[in-house]
Amino acid sequence: MDITGKVAIVTGGGQGIGAALARALADAGAKHVCVCDLNGDNAKAVAAEIGGTGLQVDVRDAAQITAMIDQIEADHGPVDLMCSNAGIANAFDLAITNAAGATPEEWQMAWEVNVMAHVHAANVLIPRMIERGSGYFLHTVSAAGLLSQIGSATYSTTKHAAVGFAENLAISHRDQGIRVSILCPQGVATPMLTGIGAEGPQAGDGVITAEAVAQSALEGIRNEEFLILPHPQVQSYMEAKVANYNRWIGGMAKFQRGFRQG
Repeated sequence: MDITGKVAIVTGGGQGIGAALARALADAGAKHVCVCDLNGDNAKAVAAEIGGTGLQVDVRDAAQITAMIDQIEADHGPVDLMCSNAGIANAFDLAITNAAGATPEEWQMAWEVNVMAHVHAANVLIPRMIERGSGYFLHTVSAAGLLSQIGSATYSTTKHAAVGFAENLAISHRDQGIRVSILCPQGVATPMLTGIGAEGPQAGDGVITAEAVAQSALEGIRNEEFLILPHPQVQSYMEAKVANYNRWIGGMAKFQRGFRQG
């Protein structure tokens, strides 16, 4: 997909990967970029930098997502690229006292932000993109959705579900001109990483900048790659997982043991 002249929306765009994506899209020649975030002030600040639109949106609310898309399409034309980037990392416990120990409220929050936000946006845009014969979804997931997340069952489980939804989306609508990419980094220097602990297992292969992740995302979109891996090591980890699942589980348990003991 050529980004030049396209209308894009970036959720979770007020900071971190989302802000970097918004800036990179503008620099790449996007016609208009809508930056939305739960923190409306942050969204408007990033939008002001790039000449875009900044909106306060709670991605858990399907009605707010619909209103956002309707507003951007009315003001700037059809949305060509939907970057569902907002995410939440919660219920972390590196001592691993109980993998199922998160509260129902924590599970629900992770489900609504990490999975249903993608579904809500696609539900609105798919019929419109089918009618136009084209469209693109970029879903920021995480390497945790391909592998696992030591210390947070809520994060690991919902990110796996996000991968499953993106796969189904890509398969179901490929013949209608719609493309899908999933962005799956490991450690990225963002407020989210700081919040869960920058020395955790997700940083094992090095922490990269949000700007580097954004450039990987744009390259993947241009090449229409389903799987975008800013940390290329993840490919070999996926291959090892598929080649010998039992051995991979054992290896991950050993890896986890070090954090639990530490």
